Amino acid sequence: MAGPEKDEELAGVDRAQATGSAGLVLFVAVALVGATVSLLFLGREQAEPYIIAVLAGLAVAGVFALFAYASGIVEFAGRASRNDLTKALADTGSDGVAIADASGRVVYANRAYLELTGAEHPDDVRPVERLFTSDPTVADAIYRLAQAVRAGRSHVEEIRVPSETADGAARWFRLRARPLGTKGRLARIAAWTMADITRDRERQETAFQSLQQAIDFLDHAPAGFFSTDEKGRIGYLNATLANWLGYDIAEIGGEGMPLTSLVQGTGAALLQNIVPSPGAARVEVLDIDLRKKDGTSLPVQLLHRVAFASDGTPGASRTLVLNRQKSGDAADALRAAEVRFARFFHSSPAAIATVDRDGKIVSSNATFAQLFGSAVAGATQPSVFATVAASERGKLEALMRGVLESKTASKEVELPLAVGEARFARFFVTPVDESADANEAAIVHAIDTSEEKKLENQFAQAQKMQAIGEFAGFIAHDFNNVLTTMIGNASLLLVKVRPTDPGFQELNQIRQYGTRAAALVRQLLAFARRETLVPEMLHVGDVVSDLSTGLLRRVVTEKVKIETNYGRELWPIKADINQLERVLINLAANARDAMPDGGELSIRTVNVNKEQAAHFSHEGMPPAEYVMIEVSDTGHGIAPEAIGKIFEPFFTTKEKNKGTGLGLAAVYGIVKQSGGYIYALSQPGKGATFRIFLPRYIPTEAEVIAAREAATVKAGGDDAKPQNLTGRGTILLVEDEDGVRRFASHALSMRGFTVLEAADGEEGLEIAKRENGNIDLIVSDVMMPVMDGPTMLKEIRSAGITTKVMFASGYSEGLAAQLPGEEFAFLPKPFDLTALVSAVKEQLQQS
Repeated sequence: MAGPEKDEELAGVDRAQATGSAGLVLFVAVALVGATVSLLFLGREQAEPYIIAVLAGLAVAGVFALFAYASGIVEFAGRASRNDLTKALADTGSDGVAIADASGRVVYANRAYLELTGAEHPDDVRPVERLFTSDPTVADAIYRLAQAVRAGRSHVEEIRVPSETADGAARWFRLRARPLGTKGRLARIAAWTMADITRDRERQETAFQSLQQAIDFLDHAPAGFFSTDEKGRIGYLNATLANWLGYDIAEIGGEGMPLTSLVQGTGAALLQNIVPSPGAARVEVLDIDLRKKDGTSLPVQLLHRVAFASDGTPGASRTLVLNRQKSGDAADALRAAEVRFARFFHSSPAAIATVDRDGKIVSSNATFAQLFGSAVAGATQPSVFATVAASERGKLEALMRGVLESKTASKEVELPLAVGEARFARFFVTPVDESADANEAAIVHAIDTSEEKKLENQFAQAQKMQAIGEFAGFIAHDFNNVLTTMIGNASLLLVKVRPTDPGFQELNQIRQYGTRAAALVRQLLAFARRETLVPEMLHVGDVVSDLSTGLLRRVVTEKVKIETNYGRELWPIKADINQLERVLINLAANARDAMPDGGELSIRTVNVNKEQAAHFSHEGMPPAEYVMIEVSDTGHGIAPEAIGKIFEPFFTTKEKNKGTGLGLAAVYGIVKQSGGYIYALSQPGKGATFRIFLPRYIPTEAEVIAAREAATVKAGGDDAKPQNLTGRGTILLVEDEDGVRRFASHALSMRGFTVLEAADGEEGLEIAKRENGNIDLIVSDVMMPVMDGPTMLKEIRSAGITTKVMFASGYSEGLAAQLPGEEFAFLPKPFDLTALVSAVKEQLQQS
């Protein structure tokens, strides 16, 4: 057992107070003395029981004390009782440990502390706060440590202590301070640890110098070097490569730069689509061009090393760069040929790959990696067949077999690709000479024809739609004449027959069904973009508001909730208000049918500027300023195979006899005729959204004033009055359809007008010349045999006749272009008695 001197040598300094209480000991002594004195005043006989009781009590206490001491419950105070394993650990530790009380007095310090602080005797020990007061920098660190302890926190500082001698080296210490507890006496006691880290600092400095030297060697190596992280960003670029490319190393920055800013053309795809080696690293030798800062090219050869995780995920890469520019030596010719080939190979717009007899890719160019990288990614042995859609791979496999058997180049074959949607490529396969690399059996060229295929489909669709439109226009022209005759004669008979007469209801039904047929014709004309529009300046918000509070409520069922969201300060547009209302009503009706169990119909209007229009990325819509009307529902949606056909005439997804298939076709035609665009978006089961983009209209000052006056009149109201359909004047009626001419002539005559009839343009011209200004109004068809209406009008004007003209036709397309500078009125077919007489009276009143 070690003696006291040995214990003191281990402990260093131990001034810890005993845990016993001197006051308690004094109290027990005084009590015993008092009891003894008290017994002296009693007689022997009287004191004997008390003496025996005191002795018995002391005996019992002594016995219990012995048992407590034996079991370790009670220990005798002394230095040996505190010399346990924990204290021995602190005494023999290599780091200096000192414990100071609230006044800063050191109550414990181990031997290492004494040695680190230079204390030669336990009485020389000083607290850490008083050790380094001469150095301001160190004093600041000590102050921060002391403040942290007073605040009940632990804190660590590293300090540098200069040598006291001129040739001596400075020393580094790591100081840590912490309170021993959070409450009571221990909260005021601080434990300080002190470790000499001078040698660690020297090793770090040596390692840093070695690293700096290695970086210097790498920076000024005769070859370039760069490294990329997992995201493909360049984190390091050596000075040699930076000099070749014209960059300052500081320009790389902390976040690095993307690989695509360094690699010319599609070369980045080669680096980012290396065939994986799970759990290992792979080195590829690539000849590509790097992009200099000024945009020029630098031909290089890359030794590109990339490590892969166990699942094949690529990690960080390291790349050595060899300059392939001319150097003036004898190898220039060979180097130039290699560079030229690499440029041709990787800069080719065609994807090129060499494959073995099983279709496994041996090598490929940058375009191939860019086009098909995602299709072959992750495969340890990528196959060229994986680039083609699974349903069509057999065709490419058969083409490959035929080439390898015949040893002749194949004809082209166009196949859908496995990458993206609606992507196509034209493939060519050429056999490789047997004397070449044994692993390479054929060369596969692939040209991306996705855009070409899309244009072909769009052109075919446009031709089909144009043909249908032309056909619809011609049918509508003839059908309008038939309907005009039918509706007109029915209206004439209804004038002559009283509602109580037999046959009145039948005549009325004929007229109603004729009007219904006329609506179908208007839909055909709207699709063909030949319907007569009367565009005016409109505010979309007003149109939607009027509809949503009126007609739309009757179109949709009570189960459908209508939500409207109006954009702020909507721009005006120019459109036919009646046709715009037809568009919205048609879309609302389709939404209603898509929600038989109820749902929500949402109509949103908003301004769209050029940047937002470009962000929508709708095909065929140029960036411009539009007012967008978005109509959405929560119905069953539109199937993907049908969404591309919904605007075609007679195409419908509704049940038989529940739709004409002309509704959306008419919507499409009206929007297009108004200069706008319409697009449908849908996911099955998640509803459908129709977006209508109408170009912004900038009105003139006169139009703004007129719109303001019209709004004032509308706000004031206007009482409807019975219309007077009688009149006087001479009318020249030019119409090649006999039924239409007879009806119109009869209708005008019975209302008081004098009517001159002509069956074609030539006859009408002769009558106009003969009457020589005695005609008040010429009402003429547009399309007629021998001489059409516009030609007749030109001849009439050439003869010096200034009579007003009103054309009546199914559509007015091209009239303004055929008659530049000419003023004329227009009456759309089919028309009834009221429409005809009202239009004639209006023109005569303007004379």
